[in-house]
Amino acid sequence: MTRQVINGVEYMQDGTGNLVAVENIRPIDLAEDELVKEIAAEARKLHIKMRAFKDSMMDDIGAFIQMSAERYDVKLGGTKGNVTLESFDGRFQVQRQIAEHITFDAGLQAAKALIDECLRDWSKDTGPELRTLVTDAFRVDKQGKLNTGAILGLRRHKFDDDRWQRAMQAISDSVRVTGTRAYVRVYERDERGGYHAIPLDMAAL
Repeated sequence: MTRQVINGVEYMQDGTGNLVAVENIRPIDLAEDELVKEIAAEARKLHIKMRAFKDSMMDDIGAFIQMSAERYDVKLGGTKGNVTLESFDGRFQVQRQIAEHITFDAGLQAAKALIDECLRDWSKDTGPELRTLVTDAFRVDKQGKLNTGAILGLRRHKFDDDRWQRAMQAISDSVRVTGTRAYVRVYERDERGGYHAIPLDMAAL
């Protein structure tokens, strides 16, 4: 509680935990406090409803996929668990996507060493683009995290050098899936036949 009465005087707790007599707080600050708390209370209620809605969607989609497999011998979704369900009239689509959280083990450093060897030996025959591409791939962000997509994307480049090929294999071998996260997106088809996501993100409304 941020308000309490002591010896007949009503106090409010400020952001640092200190008690301030309400009579000493500006009316505009009291009005702001009331408004923010009202909005926050409604946001909490909405958050709980949205979480329940997501959980319900996941359960319903999972149950439908299971029912389809058992009753109709139909396999929905790919090996990663991604699936698209569509209404009979084609107006709506529901997509479930399973995103993997990927990290790399120590083998990534071996891959980087092999790539560096290649770049040193190829420096006369290659432009700065490849070096920039590799440098950006192994650069960490402010949180110290590597760009997973950029590192895995290096495997698209095919070079005959055995060191490069061993480096790409080292990258593949160093991949570790540490967790997954499921996403559900709902789409509606417009008059032109294109599908647009129904925004559930408040910033997109």
